[in-house]
Amino acid sequence: MFEFRFGVDDLAATWFGYSPLQETVLSLRARRFPARYPEHRAWTAGWQPRYETLDTALLDSLIAPVGFVPDFLTPRPGSPRPDFAAELAVLAATPPEVVRADVLAAYRGDGSPLPPVLAGLIDDPAALSARAAEALEAYWTRCLAPVWWPRARSVLEADITHRGRMLSERGAEGLFADLDARLSWHAGVLRLVDPHPAVRAVGTAVDVAGRGLVLIPTLFGLGAQTDITQLGPPLITYPARGRATMAEGLTAGRGRPGGAMPGEGPVRAPGEPPAALVGLIGAPRARLLTLLETPASTTELAHRLGVTPGAVSRHLGALASAGLLERTRHGRSVLYRRSLLGDGLAGGGTTR
Repeated sequence: MFEFRFGVDDLAATWFGYSPLQETVLSLRARRFPARYPEHRAWTAGWQPRYETLDTALLDSLIAPVGFVPDFLTPRPGSPRPDFAAELAVLAATPPEVVRADVLAAYRGDGSPLPPVLAGLIDDPAALSARAAEALEAYWTRCLAPVWWPRARSVLEADITHRGRMLSERGAEGLFADLDARLSWHAGVLRLVDPHPAVRAVGTAVDVAGRGLVLIPTLFGLGAQTDITQLGPPLITYPARGRATMAEGLTAGRGRPGGAMPGEGPVRAPGEPPAALVGLIGAPRARLLTLLETPASTTELAHRLGVTPGAVSRHLGALASAGLLERTRHGRSVLYRRSLLGDGLAGGGTTR
């Protein structure tokens, strides 16, 4: 068990963020353990032709058989929404002794031997980190960035918006109780209980001591986890709510959920509105109507689309006036969702 001890001001310094590099690294778990992450099966099937052109020997080895990942591959984000290239630069600059220790620790977790590619690089950790950075950059560029990451980012943004609402409405105890069953809060102490014996054996008490706690949602977590080395500011990753929506509109083996390859014809991305709907009501409103199969607030939609809340609000007002959306108040927020008429226009046919 890990205990994070908060002082008077530590909760105020706690913040949420997400990491495109962490999601890139952890997405490799979906390849190794497809049954654990069914919402990503169609995505990985769509990436397969591109993935096979990459440094697969190294990429496949970055996830140990038990699912552990060397900690240097997922550096703590320095801001709530870091740039992938900046995070990759931090990874590439990891001290060689840290790279070596982290790789050995990940494989020591279940006693597995190093695969040949890592065994050949472990005594040259600088070369290992450089090759890992190059392989992850190619994987990100070819497989994730075109279509998968925009959808993943919208799920992570929606999670963070929800957590902020929970903290304001229910306080720290309500926030942490809602994050994950492994977490509990009492009298200024946050406890994390991990069921894996190797992690439990490392359990320790951590004084937040003015550094703040970083909370990171992920699409590839089966429960809350922390950096078992406990170097640097305290960090906890937890499963993002809404991650199952990554599978919406996708079927393994049909289409290319990873996006079009160079030279291929255009591919409609997941969540992209039909051309006929765009022609009828315009691209911004068609996009909003497509997204609002599930309820969302103006702020959440603005984050997902990368525009201002004011711009979103004007379009939502027009769609609601036309009877295509319904409004529901949730606490201090107003949530929008397609009406039955909106479902019919968007071709959703949802079950209510």
